Amino acid sequence: MFIVGLTGGIASGKSTVARRLVDHGAVHVDADALSREVVEPSTPGLAAVTAEFGAEVLADDGSLDRAALGAIVFADPDARGRLEAIIHPRVHTRTAELIAAAEKADPAAVVVYDVPLLVEARRELRFDLIVVCEAPADERIDRLLTHRGMPRTEAERRISAQASDEERRAVADVVIDTSGSLQHTLDQVDELWTDLSARAKDRARV
Repeated sequence: MFIVGLTGGIASGKSTVARRLVDHGAVHVDADALSREVVEPSTPGLAAVTAEFGAEVLADDGSLDRAALGAIVFADPDARGRLEAIIHPRVHTRTAELIAAAEKADPAAVVVYDVPLLVEARRELRFDLIVVCEAPADERIDRLLTHRGMPRTEAERRISAQASDEERRAVADVVIDTSGSLQHTLDQVDELWTDLSARAKDRARV
């Protein structure tokens, strides 16, 4: 099995890259999806978040009010750290379970672990390759304004709360430039897949 860490800042085109790799046959493990799963209603994760931040982060139906929680943690690095201490270990546990299941199903699988906070979390995970998606901050802000309807101040705050391009490049084995056309991005991913699939097959034969 070959494990790829896929990361990039908000609106960096990471989802597009992940979808293309899945189209080629990769197994996708999405840290964002898992971070939502571990705080679903009636989970220990949601109970821990509520105990830490109060009932005001709950919606009327008892689910997590992500907007309310985001307003707290993106404005306060200490609060964000407390939230990550709750979420990250639970996501890590589920990730390990899903990767083990993928390996059991196909020893030659390419697993793409899609994790926005790969640099920020600083958790020891075993990656065979780290892929970073990158686009200029001003372009990412435009994407957040245009496609997500996010206010500019919120977009800027979220980008500044994440690792810098330099920090991501420092851990990258491959950088995918997503600032050009969609086809330009897909061409880079296709080239990456050719290498990944060959390396995974070679490893499985050993």
